[in-house]
Amino acid sequence: MNKILLILMLLFSVTANANTSEQNIPWDTLPQQDQKLLKGFEDRWDSLPASRQQRLQHGARRWADMTPEQRKQFRQRHKKWKQLPPERKRMLRKRFQRFRQLPPEEQERLRKRYRWFKNLPPEKRARLRERWRNMTPEQRQKSRERRRRLRDLTPQQRERLRQRLEQRGG
Repeated sequence: MNKILLILMLLFSVTANANTSEQNIPWDTLPQQDQKLLKGFEDRWDSLPASRQQRLQHGARRWADMTPEQRKQFRQRHKKWKQLPPERKRMLRKRFQRFRQLPPEEQERLRKRYRWFKNLPPEKRARLRERWRNMTPEQRQKSRERRRRLRDLTPQQRERLRQRLEQRGG
């Protein structure tokens, strides 16, 4: 998963629907803090669909709960997002939609894999990216299949495989 996908996930999670009811939210019932954050929508608030109002209110609450550092990071990511070409945005939205359709366990596996990758030293990440870029589509598919098979091994099977690889010097 690349950094842009994470940005897209954050953008969509900020605008995720917080409330399942489809009732409009009157402007004057919004908490003062939400009204302050959503001031730019005040004039047209009543004409917005209920689902959009709810997403905006949810986003305002998420924003209010962010630390200054999280807000700074979000602004940086949002700026990068806005600078992307429309075709790249379309591709990322499609990728995100596919991600959201995955079972929760698979989503969590991908998030875990992403965190693992982000915690690698920058040099190691760069080497892995370069190795991936240099692979043919067939090699990439073979690599995915290998990872899938490894993921399905029991801990005991993984340990036996690790021992065999160490004996071979791999």
